[in-house]
Amino acid sequence: VQLVESGGGLVQPGGSLRLSCVASGFAHSNVDMSWYRQASGKERELVAGITSTGAGTNYADSVKGRFTISRDTAKDTVYLQMNSLKPEDTAVYYCKAYSRQSGRTYWGQGTQVTVSS
Repeated sequence: VQLVESGGGLVQPGGSLRLSCVASGFAHSNVDMSWYRQASGKERELVAGITSTGAGTNYADSVKGRFTISRDTAKDTVYLQMNSLKPEDTAVYYCKAYSRQSGRTYWGQGTQVTVSS
């Protein structure tokens, strides 16, 4: 199983970025996906999650109304659309997959998002 994130970078406050996470190696589609982030000197925190079917989503209070998580099951890809970015959104963003079938959790390598003028 492999998770590969992309789409991070440097953006000005108020700007937008879209992160992508491509999952490969799963033998089934019963996988919940989520995005976490970890700012320097802080603990990793949940940003947003989406169920295997895409029917259910959840968000951290700090990103509600600004971020949107979605998935394209045909492409085995989950997205995080981030709008109205703030300097406090600066962090390394990680993709996480949870297999409901095996109960195992998998992490990507992370992608850096920096919000600064």
